Amino acid sequence: MKIIKPITNWLETRVIVPTYAGWVLGAIALCFFGAAVNTMAGWLYAISGISFALLGIAAFLPPRSLKGLVVKRRPMQPVSAGDELTVELEICNQTRQPVTLLQVEDILPFVLGKPVKTAIEIINTQSSHHWVYYQPTSLRGIYRWQRVELGSGAPLGLFWCRRQRHCEASAIVYPTVLPLTTCPLVDDLGKEESKRGDPRNVPLQTSTSGLVRSLRPYRLGDPTRLIHWRTSARYGELRVRELEVVTGGQDIIIALDTAGNWEADNFEAAVITAASLYFYAVREQIPVQLWTASTGLVKGDRVVLETLAGTGYQEEMTGDRHNNSTIWLTENSSTLTSLPQGSRWVLWQNSASPGEQAIVNRDYPGIVVQSDKELQPQLQKL
Repeated sequence: MKIIKPITNWLETRVIVPTYAGWVLGAIALCFFGAAVNTMAGWLYAISGISFALLGIAAFLPPRSLKGLVVKRRPMQPVSAGDELTVELEICNQTRQPVTLLQVEDILPFVLGKPVKTAIEIINTQSSHHWVYYQPTSLRGIYRWQRVELGSGAPLGLFWCRRQRHCEASAIVYPTVLPLTTCPLVDDLGKEESKRGDPRNVPLQTSTSGLVRSLRPYRLGDPTRLIHWRTSARYGELRVRELEVVTGGQDIIIALDTAGNWEADNFEAAVITAASLYFYAVREQIPVQLWTASTGLVKGDRVVLETLAGTGYQEEMTGDRHNNSTIWLTENSSTLTSLPQGSRWVLWQNSASPGEQAIVNRDYPGIVVQSDKELQPQLQKL
């Protein structure tokens, strides 16, 4: 069976193979032909001749029906891990004859899922069929594939063939971003960076703490602690204080130790942590950048998400480490001794050597993540 299956696949994609009905009709035609040779009966010759003619027509038509089909793919929008990818394909019939009883199979990467199939009853001449399906995702990543297979046994179903079409696809699955309500690591580091700035040369930036900048009407989601009750009573509606802090123009750096060695589960948790800390800082209007070994410093929502979607551990270092204050995400405790001044750290314990990983840098605040506990509550306390 291991030898027969590759041979069958090769024949299906390059030539043609009989179906079960085709084998049966071929055997019956041979039996009638043998009986006709022995008996010299004309009617037996006629039956065997008609049977062979049907087999010939059935073998010729399926490959011919696939020749004029063109497959086009529409770009896919990025999604977050756990959401569904929307995959859209357009099968165009450029021939002068309608194509019937067609099977289309999108060959996905095995890490994304099994191949997806659909059956199409008919595609009229000079028209197209729009196929949309939704592929679940579970892991972040950048997935690429380029094969679509068209199969047909029409019109008699006695022979079957498949033909491949080159149709490149690229799908980006972003890491999960945890909805952090607070994060002392980012908040404290952001305050330290603000104190280093010169208020005479650097513009002010709105924040959730600092000096009162102005009063504005209350919007849904504003913290109740920012409501200015005396002014609200005067105007008869809620008024919220808009605050400002002085920033020194230096971004805090969320650095993911992608050059080191990791356990797979810990690294995925670290990627989620990096994404969550970055977008928490963006939401709190704290200047922030992301660092990985292969890309260096990057910023911007889409760029950061794509970087985290495609990153992996044991990457080659392409540039030097930065000297800004850092939130260092690692599984290697020995790297904590060389952090820039004022940094923070998040450490994952390696299950292979938990005793070694318990030795951490106490000079700067940090978190030792417990893999058996939920990640979000651990990031929201210090």
